[in-house]
Amino acid sequence: MTRLPFLALFLILSLASFGQKTQALWYKQPARNWNEALPVGNGRLGVMVFGKVNEELLQLNEETLWSGGPVNRNPNPGVAKFLPEVREALFREDYAQAAKLTQKLQGLYSDAYQPLGDLVLKQPLTGTATNYYRDLDITNATATTRFTIDGVTYTREIFVSAPDQVIVIRLTSSKKGALNFTAATRSPHPISKTVPGRDELVMRGKAPAHADPNYVNYNKQAVIYTDSAGCKGMRFDWRVKVKSTDGQASTDTAGIRIQGATEAVLYVTAATSFNGFDKCPDSDGRDEKKLAETYLSKAMAKSAALLRRDHIADYRKLANRMSLTLNSEAAPVDLPMDERLKRYTDGAADPALESLYFAFGRYLLISSSRPKKEGEPGVPANLQGIWNPMVRPPWSSNFTTNINAEMNYWPAEMANLSELHTPLLDWIGNMAATGRETTRNFYNMGGWTVHHNSDIWGLSNPVGDKGKGSPSWANWAMGGAWLSQHLWDHYAYTGDRTYLKGYAYPLMKGAAQFCLDWLVDDQKGHLVTAPSTSPENVFVTEKGEKNSVSVATTMDMALIWDVFSNTIQASEQLNMDADFRQKLLDAKKKLFPLQIGKKGNLQEWYKDWEDEDPQHRHVSHLYALHPGREVSPLTTPALANAARKTLEIRGDDGTGWSKSWKINFWARLHDGNHAYKLLRELLKLTGMEGTNYNKGGGTYPNLLCAHPPFQIDGNFGGTSGIGEMLLQSHDGVLNLLPARPDAWASGEVKGLKARGGYELDMTWANGKLTRVVVRSTLGGNCRLRVPGTLTAAGLKPSSGVNPNPFYALPVSQYRTQTPETATNGVAVYDLATAPGKSYVLVGAR
Repeated sequence: MTRLPFLALFLILSLASFGQKTQALWYKQPARNWNEALPVGNGRLGVMVFGKVNEELLQLNEETLWSGGPVNRNPNPGVAKFLPEVREALFREDYAQAAKLTQKLQGLYSDAYQPLGDLVLKQPLTGTATNYYRDLDITNATATTRFTIDGVTYTREIFVSAPDQVIVIRLTSSKKGALNFTAATRSPHPISKTVPGRDELVMRGKAPAHADPNYVNYNKQAVIYTDSAGCKGMRFDWRVKVKSTDGQASTDTAGIRIQGATEAVLYVTAATSFNGFDKCPDSDGRDEKKLAETYLSKAMAKSAALLRRDHIADYRKLANRMSLTLNSEAAPVDLPMDERLKRYTDGAADPALESLYFAFGRYLLISSSRPKKEGEPGVPANLQGIWNPMVRPPWSSNFTTNINAEMNYWPAEMANLSELHTPLLDWIGNMAATGRETTRNFYNMGGWTVHHNSDIWGLSNPVGDKGKGSPSWANWAMGGAWLSQHLWDHYAYTGDRTYLKGYAYPLMKGAAQFCLDWLVDDQKGHLVTAPSTSPENVFVTEKGEKNSVSVATTMDMALIWDVFSNTIQASEQLNMDADFRQKLLDAKKKLFPLQIGKKGNLQEWYKDWEDEDPQHRHVSHLYALHPGREVSPLTTPALANAARKTLEIRGDDGTGWSKSWKINFWARLHDGNHAYKLLRELLKLTGMEGTNYNKGGGTYPNLLCAHPPFQIDGNFGGTSGIGEMLLQSHDGVLNLLPARPDAWASGEVKGLKARGGYELDMTWANGKLTRVVVRSTLGGNCRLRVPGTLTAAGLKPSSGVNPNPFYALPVSQYRTQTPETATNGVAVYDLATAPGKSYVLVGAR
């Protein structure tokens, strides 16, 4: 490939996007550490780009590279006998004894997501770099580094192609023959290197058979590579090959050397032997060598320019479905991202940064969660998406199911990326497969569930290493109920009845069945959970005793109300399983009720106990408000006010994901100004390193969210929060601009999705809607709740119960008003829609 066609295509693509506002994170200096590097990925392959001058560091990941192998589905035989003892202790209010017994109901820890290795580009440059620039252009999903030394400008461009499954690295110099570098490789795992030819280097290795969580410090050997059974420890193969160069290429195990070049293009790819959650990745693994070779050989048949064109087209097909512009009249801020964040942290207005943050969240989901293709697994985004440099990453970089794994996918449907939800939805089936045995072996019950966290092997048992973990997190048993909400929501947005009937509903039914079995009569007329925790929190009894295990925590009851309601609604839509539906309806009536405490707050515990930490980062009991739909200002104002009081008591501080969840809470309370306050705090620039989740939080210079350390759920939760501020569709209506803050007086959003198969464009000025476009894929009555007034042919004031089945409100003992109740200048309209039709509504001017 010559240089001219690539540049020509580059110009063509640039002209094609002329007029589109380029959204980029850019900097005047290289990344000092991982939290300043820039993430690129295609859902399977991930790269963190540091932008260093003499030794560029590219840290690599492959989504299926994990430690371990298929889980032991009965790791602690016979422990179900302790459940009656736990319950007996709870009902005589001996919470300390109940906690000790609950610890006996624990299995093994999850395994850990692994790094692949590093590609280091060593350039023998002398002199000081000037005109330094690096960026991540999320318009084209491409990272660029550029600098000048001794009058020569060097440029590196990196993108990760989803259509062709390779990482493409293009290096150029402005002076002919001035480009010299070595592409060296290294890995934290034992690897061997081979040299198939003068222009290719191959690395092969094996992941650990097991890696302890980073918080486990009692084993002599935290990372183990050997497995005598030949089951654990997957193999990997990654390759670097020169696609083209006008220089001289040579290769040995020290790396690929390019000398006297003006341009060089490298293709990088990788594969593992992962063959499914239930197959040994060693003895029963796929042929990772053949997979990597196939990826590379197919890509080598295409020029870098063609790969780039296809990459951008594929990416934009997803990215361009939505756009958000806030206060377009505001002066643009043209600053490097670190300086821009600092300016914003100091109080400056920057609505374009807020809309960029929303777009960046969508970019991260596109880059870390792609639907599976034939023969490929399609693994969900983990705690760090797909980007991780550590063998023992924080919390094993696993799927933490008491909030974090779910938060990763909150924006998927509303942000018009529905198919990117499917890796999680598919993985739920794997967790249910092991979860059916977990409920039987640990509790002698039916159905399925997942506990505190899971991994690529579908782990579902209570973790804790057979009694070493705290029940406050290890023994939370409601993961199946929470994950089932994602199964239902995907249907609620898409209306895919084949998916609902053949896949989602059977899983939802299994999760609901476990909840039916898990509930126990409290001898006072209610069904309760026992044991029960509110994740990672501790209560103080009236006797001053601190503990974490009780009965009927509010989160448990809200989750069960939710999975029962969704399963009932699915059964009704499918017109099947009437007997099971009635069981759920009958049980739902007896669930231990939500309670308002003496402080006017929504009570977290079975009794009105104090919290050990009144500002605890988890506010799990407000699941009923978000992402659940049991509590809403439109239908249950008394409980909504209690939820507000809870948030006031908890305070606004919190780690990254915690603050993100609070943004969603305040949006659901229709308090846009408070949600906006927290959004600004989420975007606080931080450089905090290490694991410290009692202080810190905010955003790193690369816009990734600081827990700290980095967890990607905070980014996705922030994206979801902005979406919830603009549109809500969970409680009987399409609620437009329900939590618009005063700071967003004007704006435009295109492509936002709502339940029932609706897609909306909205433009507003001075806080009032000026134009709304409703596109309907499923048809049916579209009931709109809007600030101000709208006019359109066929638009009429709402009347009666919304006949659209996607907006049917579940049976609730707490409902005191309907979402059609209009107050404070709000109007509620009905619009009859037909599938495939669009409707334009105009606001009063």
